[in-house]
Amino acid sequence: MRSLLHCFSLLPLLYLCSAQWCYQSQYSCDQTCREPSHWYVEFSMCGGRRQSPINIVTHKVQSNISLGPFIFEGHTDTLNITVENMGHSAHFDLPPTVRVSGGGLQSRYKAVQFHFHWGENAGPGSEHTVDGERYPMELHIVHIKEKYSSLEEAEKDPEGIALLAFFFEESSKQNEHFNALIEALGRVRYHGNTSSIPVFRMSDLIPAANELSSYYRYIGSMTTPGCDEAVIWTVFRQTLPISHKQLVKVSQQLLFWTGRPMTNIFRPVQNLNGRTVSGTNSVVNAF
Repeated sequence: MRSLLHCFSLLPLLYLCSAQWCYQSQYSCDQTCREPSHWYVEFSMCGGRRQSPINIVTHKVQSNISLGPFIFEGHTDTLNITVENMGHSAHFDLPPTVRVSGGGLQSRYKAVQFHFHWGENAGPGSEHTVDGERYPMELHIVHIKEKYSSLEEAEKDPEGIALLAFFFEESSKQNEHFNALIEALGRVRYHGNTSSIPVFRMSDLIPAANELSSYYRYIGSMTTPGCDEAVIWTVFRQTLPISHKQLVKVSQQLLFWTGRPMTNIFRPVQNLNGRTVSGTNSVVNAF
């Protein structure tokens, strides 16, 4: 009876978020809002055939000689960036002076933002998996073609978005460069909160382009609604280090728009539906 009364008490929230989406961890009564397996009900593209994330099966990855080195621009620049609690994750805005080209991309892309996906208390939390293994955290750096003025505009182009993904792997030592990001997350605990990091460099977060020669490539979608199928995905084999303590702290910093702890913010892997996952020679020859 108590459980039933609790669900009735959430009826106003049910109406509020019937057209919203959430992760499985955000609610305690079924259908309070659309969880991942039902996103397609409100957002039809989430039921498409080129959805992300995926499980990368390494022995099926095909070599692609066009996947050469990347060119990063603006990665060593000192930036003043803003982070905002979006209600389902935290976005770190990036200026368009941060760019990527090469790597088999046919255009130059400018950065929009980066964000992370994590689990709970250092548990599994990445979106992509490799041979079924889920890493504790995943970084997504979102870029759009230079000719577009917004992410929404780029989402209409099947190759409008270039998304770079990095897995985090637990390390015995702290990642000192990551502490500033964790502290910033602590300042945006509630939905709509914003804060700034006055001194930030992309080169403190990820390695230089010449150190990133092993990666996977496939065509997919954004991993949150509306799940637009407009993304050229690059998933790097090289992982980023982070300590157990840092992982735990990340998952304790934020609250969802529903007020629940922001944990397990990853979409389940989606079917390939005949798509090919390719890779650089170095990544194919490693297996």
